[in-house]
Amino acid sequence: MKGIDPAERLLKSLGVTEPHEIELEDIAFDQGAEIRYCDLSGCEADILGYRDRAIISIDRNRGLRRRRFSIAHELGHWHYHRGKKLQCRVDEYQPKHKQLAERKANGYAASLLMPHYLLKPRARDHQKLTFKTIEQFSSEFRTSLPATAIRLVEADIWPCMLICHTRQGRKWFAQAPMFHQRWFPQAELDPESSAFDAVFGQSEGDAHPRIIGADAWFDRAEAQRYELFEQVKCIGDDEALVLLTIKDDRMMEDEPERFGHRW
Repeated sequence: MKGIDPAERLLKSLGVTEPHEIELEDIAFDQGAEIRYCDLSGCEADILGYRDRAIISIDRNRGLRRRRFSIAHELGHWHYHRGKKLQCRVDEYQPKHKQLAERKANGYAASLLMPHYLLKPRARDHQKLTFKTIEQFSSEFRTSLPATAIRLVEADIWPCMLICHTRQGRKWFAQAPMFHQRWFPQAELDPESSAFDAVFGQSEGDAHPRIIGADAWFDRAEAQRYELFEQVKCIGDDEALVLLTIKDDRMMEDEPERFGHRW
């Protein structure tokens, strides 16, 4: 099993071959942790460990999929950070500038809930990624829509980028490695994007992807040459997920020379 991460190695050692077999209470017990559901104030989850035993407290007032992510996140801390005092915050996306401990726990949670050895073969059966596909995976793996979308985008199967926007601007974004890093999304929404109407309460998003100019999302001169597939999904009163998919493969190539024939 060399080359796979600890969460996937654990799942394989337990004989997990289907998404419905990822029972977190049983996995926690195997790892010496007891799950307790209670009323928590100021946090969604907490872990208290001593030697090889731990108690993970989960806010019982959260939804099932949020509770599952919280359990998996705390199991990540149990794997990586035993004996360390941490101020834990459970967020399904942690920007790269956030503390390493939280990002590592999130990575463990994503692998535990949506292991690549189960997710990628299923994902490759889909020619393109849409929110309908994401919702199907969310249901099968019992994970939230944002967490599922991030995992599928970062699986690097399709040339996609996922952006979370609020009325205050871009909250975070994730992208497939094949989506060249020179494409950095603008902080503010362009009125041409259907995300603008979704965030400001004028629509619930798109049933299907639509075509939009890349310059609505990227402040680069070359963006004027390209179009993207855009699909928007509301996930709150003033929050939306935006799925961008490359339409022209040239967007995935290395940066063109300013004075060369490709510019």
